[in-house]
Amino acid sequence: MIMNAEKKGKDLIIKELKDFDLAQTMECGQCFHFVRVDDEEYEISAYGKFLRVRQEKGKLVLFDTPKKDLENIWKGYFDLERDYGKIKRFIVKRSPELKDIVKKNNGIRILNQEFFETLMSFIISQNNRIPRIKSLVASISEKWGNRLTDTMYSFPDAKQIEKVCEDDFRDLKTGFRAAYLCDAVKKVLSGDIEDNKLKTAPLKECEDMLCDIKGVGPKVANCIMLFSLGKREAFPIDVWMKRIMEELYFGGKEQSLKTISDLAKEKFGEYGGYAQQYLFAYAREQGAVKNNG
Repeated sequence: MIMNAEKKGKDLIIKELKDFDLAQTMECGQCFHFVRVDDEEYEISAYGKFLRVRQEKGKLVLFDTPKKDLENIWKGYFDLERDYGKIKRFIVKRSPELKDIVKKNNGIRILNQEFFETLMSFIISQNNRIPRIKSLVASISEKWGNRLTDTMYSFPDAKQIEKVCEDDFRDLKTGFRAAYLCDAVKKVLSGDIEDNKLKTAPLKECEDMLCDIKGVGPKVANCIMLFSLGKREAFPIDVWMKRIMEELYFGGKEQSLKTISDLAKEKFGEYGGYAQQYLFAYAREQGAVKNNG
């Protein structure tokens, strides 16, 4: 539960937050539509809204934010009502190897992002580095989204870019991903891909539906499921995650993706997505990942 959300002028101040670090959450590679203003201050675009937010001395300050936006958007977006202490205890019990990295990254939370923006963002993420992904998301937003501030725009919905063609996306330097983005827009508008259906579908069925989109494979599908569809058992596996799993659990011996996926399900179950975030942090600390998407 959110405790002590106080109004101070136009700002909201949330006190006594546990297991939450704003910087760790924003910088762990799960979202791309934000600007870091200072070490603990960010400007964020989500769900057609703008938020400037700062963490200081255990408090979270949401600038110029009405309580209804906290209740309807930001409480869910930051996943503030979930007991992450319970999740971390479970993960460390199942994998003591992660104890130090969980302690070091104890404030990571998995955001609940808007489906269409997450779909498009992770299509863009393929073979891309995080600064480039953020730049492309910002460019698409500026060109076809709605102005939120002098410098930030909302990510457009599918209807807003219904008539955007591959050449338009290529003009923004999306490269080979342009065709994938167009196919995603087409399938969302046709109803072939619909977030409510995806949310209620079993994990494998949901993954299969997402993989019907041109250019979407299991890794991207699992990212979308984890970060926007509430499927916290999803476990994205890319080359870096494969290597770190092999190092930690298989003595460095190469394994198939299925073997790694099966181990993740067996070891972490419904908390697979949370474990993946700590494993990714571990990989970054080891130097295996350098700002890759």
